Amino acid sequence: MRYEAVYDISVLLGVEDIDYPGTPPYSRELINSLKNGDTSNLSQLVMSTHSGTHLDSPSHFIPNGKNIDDYPATAFILPAQVTPIEDKELIQPSELEKLDTRAGDALLFKTENSISGHATSGEFRGSFVYLSPEAADLCVKRKLGLVGIDFNTIEPCSDDTFPVHKKLLDSGILILESINLKEVPPGRYTLFCLPLKMKGAEASPVRAILIR
Repeated sequence: MRYEAVYDISVLLGVEDIDYPGTPPYSRELINSLKNGDTSNLSQLVMSTHSGTHLDSPSHFIPNGKNIDDYPATAFILPAQVTPIEDKELIQPSELEKLDTRAGDALLFKTENSISGHATSGEFRGSFVYLSPEAADLCVKRKLGLVGIDFNTIEPCSDDTFPVHKKLLDSGILILESINLKEVPPGRYTLFCLPLKMKGAEASPVRAILIR
């Protein structure tokens, strides 16, 4: 089967990933090595469920919310729209109101984070483009299936009440974080973002791609 375009929107673990403050950084260590005479190469991984490009499920913030393994695989294959965001500070409802979205769609925000290279810098900075609570309310109103942003978190860590996460996840909207949309033209796609099949996990790293 041929496609018009395929975009890998995942960040490269160990190079481009951004660690949220207080979470263990991604690392990979060879515990068996062909160079050392072992029969194979074998790596050990240390990482958070929120390392690199990852999905948040409701149980991340919502008591008794769904875990990653509570969803069928089809929940992670969605019609998606990539929309450019002009505001260099936050995503506001005014930039979303005229969008033609449908219930269940994934809405991916292409912000200055991607354009500037911040999304793949490997460095957590306090200043990045994020989703405002008012824009989150609009996403809930539109009954989206997923929202995605080109940074490690969808809202500032300075607000320890996490209103945006809670608004979205409490409404059953999955959150895809740490995507890179720098080379992706705005428009409609099919999003594939399948997580690891882990029992009881509130989040999971994914390999996210867009196809049209």
